Amino acid sequence: MAHRLREQVLAAPDRLDLENSEPFRQAAVALLDTLGKAPGRLVVDLGATQMIDSAGLRVLIMVRRHATSRGTVVGLRGMSAELQSLLALAKMEDLFEIEDRAPT
Repeated sequence: MAHRLREQVLAAPDRLDLENSEPFRQAAVALLDTLGKAPGRLVVDLGATQMIDSAGLRVLIMVRRHATSRGTVVGLRGMSAELQSLLALAKMEDLFEIEDRAPT
């Protein structure tokens, strides 16, 4: 019998930048805490996110590290083609499970 991973979804703000990266990180950690130590999945919904700066990229990496230490996978959902290009440019695209890739 296959087990389904427990999943939590976190909607990212329209701007993931220095101003709101810490509240976003705190929200992600709180959701990861609800998953416990069992294998799970945190999905970051970037559908409404128009801009990510270096602080936003950093917080995504921090969330991934925290998740990985708990056996949790981080997925990214709803990214625009521009955000996908930014992840590729930063060599971060292989760090996350990317859902519904936008056409390039």
